[in-house]
Amino acid sequence: MSCIFCKIVDSTLPSYKVYEDEEVLAFLDIGPSNYGHTLVIPKKHFEDIETTPGEIICKVVKVVKKIGLSIKKSLEVPGYNIAVNNGAIAGQIVPHLHFHIIPRYENDGLNLWPQGKYGDGEAEEVLKKIKIQ
Repeated sequence: MSCIFCKIVDSTLPSYKVYEDEEVLAFLDIGPSNYGHTLVIPKKHFEDIETTPGEIICKVVKVVKKIGLSIKKSLEVPGYNIAVNNGAIAGQIVPHLHFHIIPRYENDGLNLWPQGKYGDGEAEEVLKKIKIQ
């Protein structure tokens, strides 16, 4: 087993566990973007969001909500980001589905991605391609 998160699940590697139940584990990120940055994973190995069964995603997201509320209250932050990097091109370093919960502090220097604009007809074009009927 070469997955670093699977090694954390089976306690081969140490972690700072924030939450654990039979199917979900949450632990502090070892390279935090901000104080309290937490990762939430399914214990069973799934590479990304597409390969993870919906019922497992629902269980993980329920834990994301619990951890987010705990972070907000306990660390007294006004908000937090929830992120999933899906695929290497999107910044996914560990190929095991994981949700980042990143507490946000005033003037913390973290920036989100730049926003663009659609040109004439581009929104309609992309809508035709991705709309689910």
